[in-house]
Amino acid sequence: MQCGYPRFFIHRIIQELAREIVSRYGNPDLDTATLFPSPSTARVCESFISSRISPEELHTIRVLDFVPTQQLETELPTVTSFLSCVIHPKEHAKIAKQVWQHTGDGVSSRRGEFCLTALKDGYLVEKKAAAADAAPQRFCKGPRRYQGRGSINGISKTALQSATANQPQEGRESVQFIEERFGRNLSTSLANQAKVAVRRRIAGVLTADMELSEALEKASKEGRVAGLLEADVSIYPTGMSSIFNSHRLLLKARGAMKSICFGFPYIDTLKILEKWGPGCLFYGRGSSEDLDDLESRLNNGERFLALFTEFPGNPLLKAPDLKRIRALSNKYDFAVVVDETVGNFLNINVLSHADIVASSLTKIFSGDSNVMGGSTVLNPHGRYYQLLKDTFSREYEDNVWAEDAVFLERNSRDFVSRIEKINRTTEDITAMLKESPLVKNVYYPKYNPSLPLYEAFRTPSGGYGGLFSVTFHSTPEAVAFFDNLEVLKGPSLGTNFTLSCPYTLLAHYGELEWANSFGIEFDLVRISVGLEDTPLLRAQVQQALNAVATVRKE
Repeated sequence: MQCGYPRFFIHRIIQELAREIVSRYGNPDLDTATLFPSPSTARVCESFISSRISPEELHTIRVLDFVPTQQLETELPTVTSFLSCVIHPKEHAKIAKQVWQHTGDGVSSRRGEFCLTALKDGYLVEKKAAAADAAPQRFCKGPRRYQGRGSINGISKTALQSATANQPQEGRESVQFIEERFGRNLSTSLANQAKVAVRRRIAGVLTADMELSEALEKASKEGRVAGLLEADVSIYPTGMSSIFNSHRLLLKARGAMKSICFGFPYIDTLKILEKWGPGCLFYGRGSSEDLDDLESRLNNGERFLALFTEFPGNPLLKAPDLKRIRALSNKYDFAVVVDETVGNFLNINVLSHADIVASSLTKIFSGDSNVMGGSTVLNPHGRYYQLLKDTFSREYEDNVWAEDAVFLERNSRDFVSRIEKINRTTEDITAMLKESPLVKNVYYPKYNPSLPLYEAFRTPSGGYGGLFSVTFHSTPEAVAFFDNLEVLKGPSLGTNFTLSCPYTLLAHYGELEWANSFGIEFDLVRISVGLEDTPLLRAQVQQALNAVATVRKE
């Protein structure tokens, strides 16, 4: 594989930037580097590595912060850091990779591309060196390539184009031209406005597709709950960053207590709760019996920071009993964090029963698979609202790179119509599979025993989403279905194209028996439905089912 999902496979441009930094500030034979967007995110990694190595090795871990050179300071008065780097021995790379994967706070490839060129051209320097050179006024002899119209935080688009000066003309510049002329991309100088538009869409401007100007002009009068404002929405570089920072800020706000992970979660959510803070109580089935056990523990005096759950869960699409969870949280004083990524906030409205709602904007909100993003929404009527609001105002960092914000705004303009089409197509395809005797189980909210729990939070015009899982009566049949399903294969979801993967094998390869103990079969096939015409997708599914029938006859 030359590339892969960004939190699991570090982009080649970012790898090149890391090598460039190590060649200047470390020992290329012994060291490597893990890159983050700010000093605080880098120091999370430094602390994580330091807690897992011997005291004698602590001196081998260093954090370097990079800032623009002096001649750019007047143009960038609000920028304190473009890049922070944790340099560490190569043998600790697996530890650092855990931080990169779980927290979702690593640099994006667009930030990496920009910083690589800025570093090579001398416009990005280590912070200590910048301070040492602050006395004399220095100007470059050549043209000031970082000035002009269309900038990222004041840095010109010329600099962005130069990031791929060594690539063919038909490469990066052509892509940028197409995106801006035909993709309706905003100038990167409008990144802050793009972020406002994204927050407003999430807060409640969800009734129609709109351009940036419309989104900025329209107030969020029809929010998901009364009184919800765009100021209650925070955006992050990735969906996992929104989960990680929700947990981090809850620990800041309420103190060190165990959390609860309720229902079988996306793998990194559980890892975050286990590896940061005092630990986690895990209820992998998310059943009423699990809630009985939790209530018993609470009655006996156990206290918890927060309960994290997904609505619905992934990959079995089971909805948790959010009303009972909310009642327990009110009685026993713990926060509720709901990840609504799979359900998405057009189909379901869970904010009234949560303190924080998190979502991965990488998925259906964007759809185009060319940008990462995440969000959190605070419930203005939640019991912890003021405490969380105060904590967020002190601790929140906007680490979304300007170009990424521009792409996210552009991509999300039509997400309402995309979701409606995907809902309809997925209901058709799952009904087709449900009727087939070749299929063992179809996991989809509409067919799940937890359907009444889902319906309690489904919006009036909402559907059941575009994600489902399917199992077969034997592993050879599952293999035949997957291999003959002529759609794209990969580990994401919410894409504008249909995507399929052997989910358990990818997400839990080293813990298949553990996953199976919670009802997640190792040969489960997960499918995320895209925007293809329904007859085409039906034909593709039928072809895969025909292959299953052939295997069964044999």
